[in-house]
Amino acid sequence: MPLKVRDYEVDSEGIVNNAVYLHYLEHTRHEFCEHAGMSFRRMHADGLDPVVTHVDIRYIRSLGLGDSMVSRLALSRRGPVFVFTQDIYTPDGEPVVRATVDIVSFENGRISRGNLLAEAFAEYL
Repeated sequence: MPLKVRDYEVDSEGIVNNAVYLHYLEHTRHEFCEHAGMSFRRMHADGLDPVVTHVDIRYIRSLGLGDSMVSRLALSRRGPVFVFTQDIYTPDGEPVVRATVDIVSFENGRISRGNLLAEAFAEYL
């Protein structure tokens, strides 16, 4: 189901502010984790904290008030780094944003190789 841009997400020109797209991408990752059975609340309670270390984002076109969007992701791994390749599209499939987000895993407050996170996401890697 496509998400809709809400009025508080647009600037005075009626377009989505660039920083808001980071929120959309984060929301998509959170939804993915819950779908995979690992909510952030559960991970933290288990001593596991994924942390963003790098974001590379390309803005292709703007969304405006009331526009719909579809957010998708793919997951891969580069050593201890989990790489989320994320795209936002219009419902018609027109690209809006393309991003790569690097995540590392902290276990009990210490950076780790990410093996616990890899186990949780094995189906998607």
